[in-house]
Formats: sequence, structure tokens, C-alpha cells
Amino acid sequence: MTPTTETVPAPAAPEAPAAPAAPAATREGRRGRRKPRSEAKGGQRAPRKAIAVLERLFELYPKMFGARFRPLKLGVYQELLALHPDVFKKEDLKIALGLHARSTRYLDAVAAGEQRHDLNGVPVEPVAPEHVHHAILEVFKRRQARSAEDLRPKLRARLVEAIEASGLSREDYALAVRTQDEVTNAVLDEAFAEVGARTAKREALLRAFEASGRTVAEFAEMYGMDPAEVGRTLARARPAPAG
Repeated sequence: MTPTTETVPAPAAPEAPAAPAAPAATREGRRGRRKPRSEAKGGQRAPRKAIAVLERLFELYPKMFGARFRPLKLGVYQELLALHPDVFKKEDLKIALGLHARSTRYLDAVAAGEQRHDLNGVPVEPVAPEHVHHAILEVFKRRQARSAEDLRPKLRARLVEAIEASGLSREDYALAVRTQDEVTNAVLDEAFAEVGARTAKREALLRAFEASGRTVAEFAEMYGMDPAEVGRTLARARPAPAG
């Protein structure tokens, strides 16, 4: 049987609450910066104090609260209070950060598997796999509620990326993320099945390559494959070094 490679997805990707909220800050337009327009649960406008806090965060840390949202490092609430004790009140800051973290733009960044960043926009730590997973689910639920299209195939593809990027076994991943939602659990099982099929194909390719005694370039030419794709697939199929 002729070995084949599949397109290997790039690693994608929590604060993933259920209540939707609009972004805490918008892009700087041609007329200058526009004010944040966050919303509270039920589509109501966010408290005025929270909006004022979001505006101030935008001014102080545009790399984190500006045109692009990035996952925030853990403990950023305490850090902001320590850095700006005379600027932010505890409750107002807590509400503002909650609105920010529940925004779809923020959840998109978490779902994509971006690293957590400090207030200066420097990546400092990965987002936990369960946070990535729950952000993917929350974004899916919001978009599915506004779409007549069945978005479950797209959800399954995102979950496949997240599972492979996590480096966890099926059992460990399921233990970290599984919920009581039958629909999303069914999609998760489909994603696990697809990950298993991809893994089996990679392992079959690795066995065929090792038995061939050829170089990657020779092996790829023999089967009419792209050498770079073969190299990536073989790398993923090989066991990670111990330690």
C-alpha cells in the first residue's frame, strides 16, 4: 500500500465563562482611538466604571488591551493592583477584567493556543490545555447561536488541533476537559477518533520509511511526496526523547 501523509495542523490552541461580552477595546481608527464598548450579561451595557477602567488599561498597556488581545498571565489582577494602587479600585478592576476575559476576541486568542503574556506583551507561559479547550467551546457556542450553518465540523477540526498541541494522552485530556454537555462530548469523541487515525497513518509512514533504508528525499521521491511534508510527519511519528 502506498504510504500517504496527511496535512498536519499547526498547534492552535481559561477563563472561559459562559456569559458573552463585546471587546474591551476597539481599534484605533483614522479619527483616533475609539472607546471600549463592553457589554454585560444579557446584552446590557457594562457598568460605566468598568468601561472607564478598560479605557485606562488601554492607555497604560496598549499591547495587551489594544487592537490585539492576548491571553493574560495568571495573577495579572493582583499585579495591576500593586502597580497602580491609586488608579484602580479592587471591585471595578475585577469587573473590568472579567468583561475583558469574557470577550470573544479574548477567547479567540486563548482558543488559538497563544501563550500568556505579561502586561508589556512578552510571552511568559503556555495556556493550560483545558483553558484552550473551553475557550474553543465557548467561541463555538456563540458563533453557532448566530449561524444557520452546522459548525460542528469546524469545532471538531479545532479540537483535533488542540488535542495534538496539548501533548496529553487521550485519557489525560478527557479527564481535564470533559463536561456534562452531550453534544460537545460527542464532538470530542469524534476528534479523538480523528487524532487516532492520524497517529496510525504517521506510524505506518514511519515504519515504511525505516524499512526502506532510504533518505527522506529519496523516500519522498519514490512515492511522489513532498520531502518537507514527509519530514514533518516522520518527526511527529517518532517518540519524544525521554527526560
